Amino acid sequence: MLHHVGIEVAPAEIEAAVGFFELIGFEQVEPPPTLSEFTWLERKGTQVHLMPVEAPAVPSPGHLAVVVVDFDGTVERLRERGFEVEPKREHWGEPRALAIAPSGHRVELMAAPPITMPR
Repeated sequence: MLHHVGIEVAPAEIEAAVGFFELIGFEQVEPPPTLSEFTWLERKGTQVHLMPVEAPAVPSPGHLAVVVVDFDGTVERLRERGFEVEPKREHWGEPRALAIAPSGHRVELMAAPPITMPR
């Protein structure tokens, strides 16, 4: 099980990053008091930790992938809020898209995960 991903975000972009992750199904949760400078979001036991950094590292071309409940609705809401979302080719008969978070991180949106990985 993946517990969390930590993402560097410029302090001025924290609010927009929270909005982005809320649109894809995460909810803001309280971090422990010893980590109160961070902003935490969670969905089904997996967390995203937004770490405020004045000069965040340039995101790598890698990505994280998130299964969203309402794929078409999520893509539409992200676009309505001005987030960049581009369709990707389908895998396993399900649509995918790539969204860019305010921090520049790439987030793959998936309609459903494969039941088993083909060999």
